[in-house]
Amino acid sequence: MKKNILGSTGLEVSELCVGTLPMGPLQTHVSLDTGAGILLKAMENGVNFFDTAQMYGAYPYLLKAGKQYGKNAVIATKSTAADYKGMEDAITEAMRELDRDYIDIFLLHAARVDETVFEQRSGAVEALVKAKEKGYIRAMGISSHHAGAVAKAATIPEMDIVYPLINKGGLGILAGGLPEMLYAIEQVRKMGKGMYAMKALAGGLYVGEMLDAIAYARAIPGIHSVSVGVVTLEELDLQLRIFNDEKIDPKSLSGLKANKKLKIMPFLCKSCGKCVNGCPNNALTMGEKIPEVDPGKCVLCGYCTPLCPEFAIRLK
Repeated sequence: MKKNILGSTGLEVSELCVGTLPMGPLQTHVSLDTGAGILLKAMENGVNFFDTAQMYGAYPYLLKAGKQYGKNAVIATKSTAADYKGMEDAITEAMRELDRDYIDIFLLHAARVDETVFEQRSGAVEALVKAKEKGYIRAMGISSHHAGAVAKAATIPEMDIVYPLINKGGLGILAGGLPEMLYAIEQVRKMGKGMYAMKALAGGLYVGEMLDAIAYARAIPGIHSVSVGVVTLEELDLQLRIFNDEKIDPKSLSGLKANKKLKIMPFLCKSCGKCVNGCPNNALTMGEKIPEVDPGKCVLCGYCTPLCPEFAIRLK
């Protein structure tokens, strides 16, 4: 498995980063043994980079897999905390739940926030800076779907790592489209920061075009790793083959289709609008009775699910 150095951080990571969002309670919620088994197999096959977040509920999978493997992987996590105390608590929680003395990468989880995020979350940024000084984290940065926030991150010295949404069709990009995000990514690259890509498969919408979609993300200058979520050993095996540059017949993948759908249960929904306001991609609008989903904007991230007080949203 090819490995790259993330910018100037000194962190060497596999080109395949396994994302834990899909296996957690926001999406498929696989069993602990199943999820940990997938991550362990990834580790045993050369993957040393894993992406998670406070809100994903996936720390137990990483903890169990890491204990079984016996070596430290590079873990990137993130929090939506906006103030100093909230971010400080999130860092402490991650170290406790992962049973580690430090976290390799800690990001501002800022999917939909624009370039003002660094002012809006100045307290959280300060907490990350202090944690880095104390050795509790090795690198800090931002995760964003917003081209403006990505471009702004290029200008901020404290931002070691940027985790932008990027895919061949520009699905899910806020503040413009593909050209704007590519421009922002280039600004980050010029500043020598580490970058890894999210949503290369657009939440699964490009699974039928998987080889082209992943090749597109891998070829972007400045992208050191590509995060791909997996929920089965078969999916992991396929990604290992792709990132190890094994020959794969495109025809063998032509029948693959996105099997996840966002559903809102009308008998449970109270039309409160919390999911509409919280959607990072503005893919939800309030209909006559319940929110409606725009499939052209939805990247099946599942971030709306925990916002619903009635548990009316399903992502399956």
